[in-house]
This record gives sequence, C-alpha cells and structure tokens, in this order.
Amino acid sequence: MTLWLVFALMTAASVAAVLWPLGRGGLARAEAGSDVAVYQDQLAEIERDRAAGRIAEREAEAARVEVSRRLLAAADVAGAQTGEPKPSATWRRGAAAVAALVLLPFGAVGLYRVLGAPDLPDEPLAARSQAPTEQRSLATLISQVEAHLARNPEDGRGWEVLAPVYMRLSRFDDAVTARQHALRLLGSTVQREVELGEALAAQANGVITESAKASFERALAMDGSDVRARFYMGLAAEQEGRRPDAAAIWRDLLATAPAGAPWAEFIRRALARVEDTPSGPSERDMAAAAELTPQQRSEMVRGMVERLAERLKHDGSDVEGWLRLVRAYTVLGDRDKAREAATEARRALAADPDKLRRVEELVKGLGLEG
Repeated sequence: MTLWLVFALMTAASVAAVLWPLGRGGLARAEAGSDVAVYQDQLAEIERDRAAGRIAEREAEAARVEVSRRLLAAADVAGAQTGEPKPSATWRRGAAAVAALVLLPFGAVGLYRVLGAPDLPDEPLAARSQAPTEQRSLATLISQVEAHLARNPEDGRGWEVLAPVYMRLSRFDDAVTARQHALRLLGSTVQREVELGEALAAQANGVITESAKASFERALAMDGSDVRARFYMGLAAEQEGRRPDAAAIWRDLLATAPAGAPWAEFIRRALARVEDTPSGPSERDMAAAAELTPQQRSEMVRGMVERLAERLKHDGSDVEGWLRLVRAYTVLGDRDKAREAATEARRALAADPDKLRRVEELVKGLGLEG
C-alpha cells in the first residue's frame, strides 16, 4: 500500500510538472533569453579579466567551463521556446492539460505493470555511493554536454566548453578533436590556435610536433606578442637541438615581461636549461681553478662575474642574479662596480617593491650607500 501511495504522489508531481509550463510559456521564453544574455556577458567579462591579468589562466578556464555549461542549457531552453504563441494555441494547451490529468496516471500504471519490477530488491546504498560525489557530478556534466553535441554537432561553443575538460582529464585525443571542431566552427583566433597546439603537444607526450608548431606559428602570425605561443616555439627549438635559438626566444620573452608576471620564473628556469653561459662555476671549473695561480683564479672569477653581468642585461628581473653580482664585485674589492650594479638593479627592479627592498638591504649590509 505504501508503495502505491508513493507512486500516486510521484504521478501528481509529474502532472504538476507538465501543467506548470503550459501557463507560463511567455515568461519562460523571456527568462531563457535573459539568461543567455547574462551568460554571454559573463564569458566576455572572464576573457577581459584573463587578458588584463586579473585572474590566472587556469581560473579563467574553470570559470569559462562553468559559465559556458550554463549558457548551453539556457540556449537549449531559448531555442526550444522561440516564436510567439498563437491564439489557436490556447485550446491546444487545454487539451494537453486534460491529457496530462487523464492519460499520464493511467499510462504510467500500465507501463509499470508491463515493464516494471516491484519485487526487485533495492541496490545497496554502499554500492551506489562508492564513486566520489565530485567524480559522479563531473561525469554527469560531461555526458550532458556530449549528448548535446551528439544532437548539435555544429555547436562550436559546446566543443570549446568540452575541450579544456578533456585536457584536465588527460583525454588528449578527445581534446584535440574538440579543439579542431571549435576552431573550424568558431573561426581561427590566437587563443584557439594556441590551445589546439597545446592539445596536439599533450597528445604527443610533450613533443612539439609539426602540426602543433604550425598552430603556434599561426597564432604568432596574428599576435607576435602572445606569451604561450612564443614559449612553445622556444620549446620546439630546444627539442630540435637549437638551444641558442631557444635561449634567444626566452630571453626576449623575459625582457618584455610585465612586472610581476606569474610566468616569468617558469620561463627563467627553462632558459637556465639551455643557457650557453652558466651563471656560476661548474664542477669542472672548480677543479681547474685549484690548479691555477692566484692571479689566474682571479681572472677566471672575473670572467664568470662579467658573464653574469651580461646575462642580467637581458634578464633584468632576476633579483637573485643582481644580488650575486653586487656581492661578487664587493668580494673582488671593486666597490665602484658593486655600486654601479646596485644602481642598475634598482632601475631594472623599480616596478617590483619586494625585489627592490632586497637590493636595498644588501647595499646597506655591505656598506655601499653614498
């Protein structure tokens, strides 16, 4: 008896769900259209914030995925409800209401008797809840978007929403396909070309393939200052054995980096891999120095210091390099050059108060004021 009472309540709820939209079609259309406009504005705002550097790329991507998902849902609603209602539609809504009130309950009971299994035992709660909630919800979201794209394969925005999710899940083949569809349907932009190149590189286990390189080259043809495209072209040069070319690309990237750029340290580490002139002595240098006369050792040290000074002319944002240079000149007894290096460091780091403070503290500690 309790089971049938539950079924009756569920049927009543279903009938109410069918009848409710029949009386609010115009309102639903207005709300859907409004939602689409709001989500489109939110996507534009995310892009502006990302371009201005107010939010990181990963945060922008996550926000873009969520807003785009909502936009897809709103667009489906708006698309299904386009057009103004006609006067003749009133009696149709009434007929639908009658059908819902009469046919739905009896049809549901009949179908359940034929297809249902009221004696089937419940699935244990533990078995249903083994998968983490986050994974279940993400899988549901992906399946919803994939189902939408199966019905609307020409929806470029949907492919663009799905691509970064595939990347995050390491489904690189799917990510490449999604990026290619988005680029084909929505047109070529710097961001889409770079993201396709990234997906192609990930698909090849980090190797910048010819097709990935072509994507980065197309991006640079549209915007020669794009940071990600320039970085990957440097990486391609490194993988091809052209280490000086890679170093030149990354030095130039650091030279034009805005103050406090969050990616500068990453580029700096990449540059250190391919730098032709190391910033400090190697084990071989130390072994050779032990066999030199004091004058020869002094000349060798001065040579390394001068190479460090030359490197800092190309990458003035390296505060650790400036601190080493000032100390080195002081140890060599050349306090005038130490003061000159401190002055150049202040000029190069003027836009970064934290780095500038470290230079001033060193200058004061070494007694180089004035």
